[in-house]
Amino acid sequence: MQPLGDDEPTVVGPYRLLGRLGSGGMGRVYLGRSAGGRTVAVKIVHPHFALDEEFRARFRREVDAARRVGGAWTAPVLDADPEAAVPWVATAYAAGPSLSAAVADGGPLPTATVRALGAGLAEALTAVHELGLVHRDVKPSNVLLTLDGPLLIDFGIARATDGTASLTSTGVSVGSPGYMAPEQILGKGATGASDVFSLGAVLAYAATGTSPFSGDSSAALLYKVVHEEPELGAMDGELRDLASACLAKDPSRRPTPGEVSRWLAPDGAARLVAGGWLPGALVEQVSRSAVQLLNLEAAGVAEGVHSGPVGFSSPSVGGVEAGAFGPAPVMPNSLPGTAGFVPEPRDAVPHDTAAGHRPGKVSFSVAATTTPGPEGRGRRVGCTVALAVAGALAVVTLVPVLLYVIQPDDKGHDNSAASTPSGPSSPAAGTPLGSVPAAYLGTWQGEGTALGGTLPDGTFRLTVRKAAVGEQLGVLRQTDQLGGVCDDVLTLKQVTKTRLVAAAAGAKTNRDVCNQAAHTVTLTPVGDDLKYVSDSSAEGSPTARMSKVK
Repeated sequence: MQPLGDDEPTVVGPYRLLGRLGSGGMGRVYLGRSAGGRTVAVKIVHPHFALDEEFRARFRREVDAARRVGGAWTAPVLDADPEAAVPWVATAYAAGPSLSAAVADGGPLPTATVRALGAGLAEALTAVHELGLVHRDVKPSNVLLTLDGPLLIDFGIARATDGTASLTSTGVSVGSPGYMAPEQILGKGATGASDVFSLGAVLAYAATGTSPFSGDSSAALLYKVVHEEPELGAMDGELRDLASACLAKDPSRRPTPGEVSRWLAPDGAARLVAGGWLPGALVEQVSRSAVQLLNLEAAGVAEGVHSGPVGFSSPSVGGVEAGAFGPAPVMPNSLPGTAGFVPEPRDAVPHDTAAGHRPGKVSFSVAATTTPGPEGRGRRVGCTVALAVAGALAVVTLVPVLLYVIQPDDKGHDNSAASTPSGPSSPAAGTPLGSVPAAYLGTWQGEGTALGGTLPDGTFRLTVRKAAVGEQLGVLRQTDQLGGVCDDVLTLKQVTKTRLVAAAAGAKTNRDVCNQAAHTVTLTPVGDDLKYVSDSSAEGSPTARMSKVK
């Protein structure tokens, strides 16, 4: 778990956020705690989805459906607010790694563990399908390994994007390459049999440590899923026969989830789990996670921070770029009164609202207040979304809420945070440096957009290395929604504490469809993230906000 950045919320709905668990193409996941002390996982969708009314409608329906899902092997949906300025959903939190993390760290799982895993997931899918629902994104990262058994997670949000304007323009099917069924890839729709195909791929991954379909790109993976037989490696006996049956190309030839569970555990998955189903190394890892969670709460109590919504003296918000999460709220020491989700930077100083700041950035601002419900739980009263477009005023005043909409200055710099004077031992922010500062180093990844944020542009991944001006800074890899890959080689041109400027050109190994023309890329720190901006008009001047992944 990562600590919250300065630009991340600390309260969402009735939940106090303790840290960031992860992020992906749909949004970010936070560890949260309710006023009653229940630990939850809070998933906040990316704001650009929030601006899509079709997404909101689907999200609302899917959350309603996911609330109906129960059973021993699923993480229940506890709370959600599809009407929030940025929709969110909260599920029960379980201490334990994902299957993908466990296999990446420790390799393939023992046969007994794989049997219990498959039986539990099959029983979960049986319950889901009996409600007339289809998960459609069963994959290793959506399976948690807990002491009490496996859990299938991430209902609702993945399906909510299916058919939204931001995705159907590219013809993408919801799912994950390598774990999607052939019929999903071919656009024929997903049924319960599609989930069974994904389950077979998950079992093969757990037993062998690799996906049954491998490839250098998403496109290669999708081709193999449709046209080639799975690679099951060292799997043998009943497990191999079961995985082969689940991975049949013809949906009608696959077993049902009920048949899979009876195949693996005639007396039920609970019987397999009860005797201890995880290997010793994983039991130790899960136990450490539980202890860390207790220590985290103890630290909060020691600091005088209590579970539940944090009150705010003045609900006000700062401007937020479309496609990025809003700034985090200010947390005063003693705050009687109402509580709310108030995204204002913790270390903010009053913004300069003098006339003359040039508008032009599409921004939205959010404010909400809550009043105690019957059981002391905060209840959302209202929220306001303001879209600032070209020609809008720099300040929008609402009574009793003041909304700041931050615009770039005449040089295109973001004025959302005031600069502090440089100390005598550190160079000023704009002073040229000889090499890349340590804060930039590492691998960064995030979702990109083009044409002013109106067109999703896939996933951007960049590993920044130590380099001097004139040396290679790294290679930026962009993977589009269909799995196509284009690489840009970045050469450092200018470096300061607050900005890297690089010359970019397409790699010689790129496909013909990639843009090979030279262009300029700017990298700017934004909280704990890194903002990527390209001036390549041929590519729609793409931008991306990337989080550090390693």
